[in-house]
Formats: sequence, C-alpha cells, structure tokens
Amino acid sequence: MTTRTALLASTALLLAAGPAFAQDALVLKRVLLSTGGVGYFEYEARVSGDAALTLEVRRDQVDDVLKSVVVYDDRGGVGTIGLAGAEPLETAFRELPFSPGDLSSPAALLNALKGAEVRTGGPRELTGRLLSVTEEMVQLPDGGGTTTRHRVSLMTAEGLRQLVLEESDALRFTDPRVQAQLDAALTAVADEGRRERRRLTVRTSGNGNAGERTIRVAYVAATPLWKATYRLSLPSGNGAAKGGAANSGSSGALQGWAVLENLSGEEWRDVDLTVVSGNPVTLRQALYTPYFVDRPEVPVEVLGRVLPTTDEGTVELVRQRAAVQDEAAPPRAAAAPAPMAEAMAGAMAPLAKAAPYAPPPPPAALQSAEASAAESAQVLFRYPQPVTVPNGGTLMMPIAARALPTERVALYQPATQPRHPLAALRLRNDSGTALPPGLLTFYETVGDAPAYVGDARMATLPAGESRLLSFAVDQAVTVDRAEQPSRRLAHASIADGVLLLSVTERQTTTYTVSGAADGDRALVIEHPRRTGWDLAEPAGAATDATATAYRLPLAVPAGKTATLTAALERPRQERIALSDLTADQLTVHAASQELPANLREALTKLAALRAAVAGKERRIAEVERERTGQIKEQERLRANLSALPAGSDLHKRTLAKMGEAENRLDALARDLTTARAEADTARQTLRDGIRALAL
Repeated sequence: MTTRTALLASTALLLAAGPAFAQDALVLKRVLLSTGGVGYFEYEARVSGDAALTLEVRRDQVDDVLKSVVVYDDRGGVGTIGLAGAEPLETAFRELPFSPGDLSSPAALLNALKGAEVRTGGPRELTGRLLSVTEEMVQLPDGGGTTTRHRVSLMTAEGLRQLVLEESDALRFTDPRVQAQLDAALTAVADEGRRERRRLTVRTSGNGNAGERTIRVAYVAATPLWKATYRLSLPSGNGAAKGGAANSGSSGALQGWAVLENLSGEEWRDVDLTVVSGNPVTLRQALYTPYFVDRPEVPVEVLGRVLPTTDEGTVELVRQRAAVQDEAAPPRAAAAPAPMAEAMAGAMAPLAKAAPYAPPPPPAALQSAEASAAESAQVLFRYPQPVTVPNGGTLMMPIAARALPTERVALYQPATQPRHPLAALRLRNDSGTALPPGLLTFYETVGDAPAYVGDARMATLPAGESRLLSFAVDQAVTVDRAEQPSRRLAHASIADGVLLLSVTERQTTTYTVSGAADGDRALVIEHPRRTGWDLAEPAGAATDATATAYRLPLAVPAGKTATLTAALERPRQERIALSDLTADQLTVHAASQELPANLREALTKLAALRAAVAGKERRIAEVERERTGQIKEQERLRANLSALPAGSDLHKRTLAKMGEAENRLDALARDLTTARAEADTARQTLRDGIRALAL
C-alpha cells in the first residue's frame, strides 16, 4: 500500500473533545544532519486503532517543528497536533484579578485582592473583607534593631479591625472562587518552570483497522553544522615532504570524517545516522508567536448639538424664485418618496424570500498530488550501523575511505608568496561521489614511518574534477618576475576632424624561475586575469583558468633556470579632435613612425596651418600690448600737461608728444584690424583643411 504523507502546519490549539485515544510514546529512530544548519529527526511508534502520540521538543525548536512536522501513516488518518500556548503564564493570569508579581509576597497578594472576604486563625479569629495592608517598622526588644511587619485592616461586622499579618497562624479566603483562582495561578507558575520543553500530542485514527501499524512523525530543526575533515596518506617516494619531482602515476589513501555534535536535548540511541552535504535553502518563521492585526481606530460618531437660528420673518423672494424657474427649463416631476416603513419593507423583501442560512460543508479530506523525486545538489553519507550519541556528545563518523590519484606540483601564487611557490598536490576525485569541503591533513611515509607533511583547505570536490591542495612553501624554488607595459597602433584614420587611433595595449610579465637542487619541478604559475584583457602569450597553449587567474604550466629542471613570458592584450580606441591640438602636438603625431605616410603628411600640413594661425595670434597680441602702452603714455602726458604753465617750452613739447602718441594709436588701430582679419583668414584656412581631410 502506498504511504500517505500528511503535512501539518497547525498552530498551538487546545484539542477538541473526541473519542478516547491510547497514549503512546514516540521513539527516535533516524537522524539526518545537513550542512544547511538543520537536522531531520524521525520518530516511530507501533499503535493499534486510534492513538494519541506524545513528543517533547525544546522551546526554541517549536517554530521549526510547526513549520516542518510531517506524519506518515500507511493505514490510518491524521487528526490534529496540539501543544501548550507560547505564553501559558500570561494567558493564565489574563483573566485573574492579580498579576504574577502579586504572588511575590502575602502583603502584595492581599493588596491586589482588596474587598475579598478572609478568615484568620490563631489567638484572634476574625472574618471580614480586606481593606488595606500597610507596612510598618517595629523596634525589636533589647536593641536588636528593627523589623518590617504588615498591618492588615479588615471591615468586619463589628467594624474596622486590625491585626499583624506575621502574628496570624492562618489566613484563608472564604470565597471558593477566589481560592480556585489562586490554585490555577500557582499551577501556571509551576508549569512555567518547565516551559523549556513543549509536549506535542499527535492524534491519529485507525480508520477501523484493528491491527498494529507503524506511525512515523518527523520534523526539521536547527542543529550545529557538521564538519568534514580529511586525511591523505602518501606512499614512500611521492616526494611531497621534500618537494621532490612530480609523480603523475601515484595515488594517496584518503580518509574522510564527519565531525558532529548532539545538542538536541535527548540521547540518540541506536539511530540511523546520515549526514548530507549541500547548500539547501533553510528558512525560519515565528509560527509559535501570536500575531494580532493592527486595525484602524475610528471615533464614535456623535451628533453635534443643533442650535436653530431666530426667525426674523420672511421677504418677498418666493415670486422671484418662481420666475427664475419659469425662465429655465421646466423641472421634471419628482416621484413622491415612499414612506419609511414601505422603503424598509422593500429592502428586506429579498432577504425574507431567501432560504435560511445553511452551515458550511465540512472541509474535504486533505489530498496531495504525487510528485516524482527530483535530483538534488546534495550528497548523502549514511552510516551502515545504528549509532548511539549521548546528549551533548561529539561523534566522528567516517564518510570516505579510498585511494585517489595524486600528482605533485609546485603552485606559484604571487598574492600568497611573491618569491617562492607552494608545495601542492593535484588530487583527482574519481570516486563517483562529490566530497564536501573541509580541512585536509597530509601524511607521507618516510623511512617506513608516517610523517606529518602539512594541512590544506579543500573546497567542494565534485566527482571527476581535481583540486590543487597547497600545504607548504617550497623554499628550494625561487621566482622573479618583471612587468613591461607597451602599446601598438593597429589602425589610424581621420574623418570629420577627428583622428581615430585603434591601439592594442599589452602587459608583458616575464617569470624567471630558479630550480631546486633536489629534483625537477612541475610548476604551475597563476597569472592574474584582468577584466577586458585576453591572454596573448603563451600562444596556443592548453591553459586552465580559475575565476581570477590563468594557470600556466612550466617544467623546471633540477638546478636549472627556466623562463615563461605571459602577455595580456586589450584593444582600445582613442579619439583626438584635431582642432584642439597645438602645432607642437600635431608635429609630434606627424613624427610617429606608426602612422601611415599619407596621414603623417596631412598632419604636417595641419601643423603648418596651425603655426600660421599661432603667428597671426601672436601679432595681434603684440599690437594690443603696444596699443595699451601708448594709451598709458598718453594718459601720463595729459596729466603732466595739466600741471605745466601754458605757453612754456615744456608745455609745447608735451603737446607735440601727445600728437605723436595719437598718431601712433591711429596706426596701431589700423594694424590691429589688419592682424585680426589675417588671423580670421588663417583660422578659416585651418578649419577648411581639417574638414577636407578624410584618410
């Protein structure tokens, strides 16, 4: 028979009354821990007929349980799941006349229950209603200090009576309802001390089947992340420890272990244990917290007081209003409004004819569409035997044990170690199963005894792929590198007054490697990748690449020096407006041997035209400077002339100089006009020359 799965996401509700159920306990049978930080816990129970199964979980796990709890019952039906509320103490005191804080002392409780009738025992038996409880300080005899007592005031049939609470042998409430409220409050306080765990009750129905059947209840909850660790033992002669020559035909014995903790709050006894490696989406929601919807509050509609105004008589406007109506379009005859009773009767008629309200039908039975299992990006490691882990204990479970092919390489990473490569192993996973990430410890047999070589970090290793695992610095090999930037003109053209240059930028790095004296090295150089740049050299090489670097192989013989040149190139466009260039800049471009001869000749002509424009502009500047000087000289002569006696020789000479200055200013004005015209002509010639170029 096909197993039916009922997914339950029920909130904490009190179970409705139903048939009698047998109480059965669920036993933990299966644990599955995921690298997503959650664990799957599956419980089993053998039941007959109807059953109520109990399961205790930690308080902090209830949200996850409500989200993920699932019940498997192949021959029965699932009813409800119930558990205590999220705030049982607050709920218990919500309808009581006192708060949990009032239970801190008898005086606080009596003050909270003012008006209740009590009866005291002891030497003075009194019956009355609580009026107040006041605190007072009392001096102890023989200088023993002071103490605090509480004076209780009661309103009795004889009037107001008082007693000291600490001197009474007994005090009880005469109203049974008050006593029942106190008992309920104390019970809630006692339960609050055990609120770290919550008990769920799963109700199932046998559907008339009298035989025994197996019920499974499972959920997903937060668990500590399990960790993977590895040990790789290399045979003698591999050369890993001393950094020897590459050995592509060797293999290493790999052991993988899962390190996990049981912090679930209960012992795992003889459980089926599985660990899962993957990156699933794991979510959490506060399902155990009561939420209330905020509703807008509207004010109560209150009719304002109406104050009629004083009637001061009528005026003759009725006839005018009638005249206005006559001039306008004739008004339509309005139907007389129906009386209120008739209007209400008409509105209620459809309701009276309708059938009485029928209760909604019962909900349909939950049916789930059958879904085929889809491949997941996860790897399961299941231990073949039952496992026992005490609560709070740690367990190491083997997850891999096999020989994998290895190859000794030297890995040069400039950002990690700029002078020496790293001793590394290329580990290939041919097991057919992906290996989760973790730390890897290397051992090598040296002199018939295992020796520790180093540690490495291993990322996720899918089946069929390989990883370079670095575990030490190879001090015997030295790497020097030199960088040389350059650029090469690929194409040049002139159009619309713009010089367009297609340039190829090149970044060349030369690696010079001094080999080790103890053996050859298979060196892998990680040359950094740059966005927008392509690897141009070494050309045609079968190059591996990571997200950030090219991996360039280089064989380094023992005691020899080997070199490798890596070059990156990228194309770039340069747009230069010819009108913005000076004569010197045009001359520099015209002298570039990278440009074609016709283009260099055109730039030379433009440089001459630009030089002519510059010469005309310099002539304008010279004339303007001289004109400014003449104006200043004329102002000086005019100032001197005003201070000289009229008719004197100096006065006459000054007048003559002013005349000469005026004549020179006239000549300079003519020269400036000519120079400006010549400059405009030269500029126009330059513009025409630039516009006419199309090479």
